[in-house]
Amino acid sequence: MFNVSTIELSAEALRANLAFIRHLVGKGPALCTVVKGNAYGHGIGTFSGLAQDLGADRFAVYSAAEAYELKQQLHNGAGLYIMGDVDGPGLDWAVKHDVSFNVFERARLSQAIKSAQAQGKRALIHLEVETGMHRTGFALEELPQVLETCRLNGATLEVAGICSHFAGAESRSNHLRIQGQQKRFKEALAVAERAGMPIGRRHLACSAGLLNVPGSLYDMVRVGILHYGFWPNDETRLRFCHAHGLTTDPLKRVIRWWSRVMSVSTVPAGGFIGYGNSFQAQAPARIATIPMGYAYGYSRSLSNAGHVLVRGQKAPVRGIVNMNCITVDVTGIDGVEKGDEAVLIGSQGGNSISVASFGDLSDQLNYELLTRLPAAIPRMVVDKHP
Repeated sequence: MFNVSTIELSAEALRANLAFIRHLVGKGPALCTVVKGNAYGHGIGTFSGLAQDLGADRFAVYSAAEAYELKQQLHNGAGLYIMGDVDGPGLDWAVKHDVSFNVFERARLSQAIKSAQAQGKRALIHLEVETGMHRTGFALEELPQVLETCRLNGATLEVAGICSHFAGAESRSNHLRIQGQQKRFKEALAVAERAGMPIGRRHLACSAGLLNVPGSLYDMVRVGILHYGFWPNDETRLRFCHAHGLTTDPLKRVIRWWSRVMSVSTVPAGGFIGYGNSFQAQAPARIATIPMGYAYGYSRSLSNAGHVLVRGQKAPVRGIVNMNCITVDVTGIDGVEKGDEAVLIGSQGGNSISVASFGDLSDQLNYELLTRLPAAIPRMVVDKHP
């Protein structure tokens, strides 16, 4: 088709990241691959299909809408788990298709019971406990009554798990808060044990918990960002590498994003490039235009700050990032011509541009920049990046 850019997903990189994650998780806990936010911008269908081919068998999403999309893409047998939005028809659909979901309030618990009764099925639920995130979850004092409701409705409810979520396990500054959450989660587990009913898998740790919070793995670990080759933050990367004596990053970036040079032109000394007067050429310059602008996920805040790779060399963005294109300075790069590959994220000719460098320049987090990559950009699997 007529694509202005392409996102490549490296099977080699994901294979290496899965091996790294499985080593950390160990043989006991199950691994749940988190693919919310369009698989952190990697493309929920393409990425999850690749992950399943490489052995992943449990996937977590945020909403029923994401679960519906993902179910169309995966082979039979993959477990689906919804962590957030699943009300109304979405909950009915989840019950019908044996998709498990979080329950964190009485209204949803009642809806799950009614939906399961109406369909003659059992709803698969995870009881979410409030331990200090102060977002969603049953308070500890509610839990005995909630568990009793589950016991009385055992014909229509299966408690597939009990869980909570860390509020910033990637940062030492949250240490006391995380300790408090661990304590309250253990209290919740004690309440459930006293109730004397099966509670499925206990799960608390995310990527940052896996790396930074010993004793938080329990029966399942929900890992997102590590799959894609990124750390929760730089502090976590430095802590982990120092603790394990690593001098190189053990994670491999799965994503590579590239486009093509659309035209090459010459700008005279004193000429302003693009809209307005944000950049004036001080000497004659060769400018390459690339059909990638903020409408396609290349942030406007990268104006006069970002770089792309052309013929293995960094070409700085000159002028304002437009809706549909950017202009880059290729004056010092020999032989640039129309049709040359331009790498926006990833490697080319021994050089690389990372998502982290985008974040430094545009004041966006890895998570934010990745998930803003438009779903319309085609994603394709390659064995490995060039």
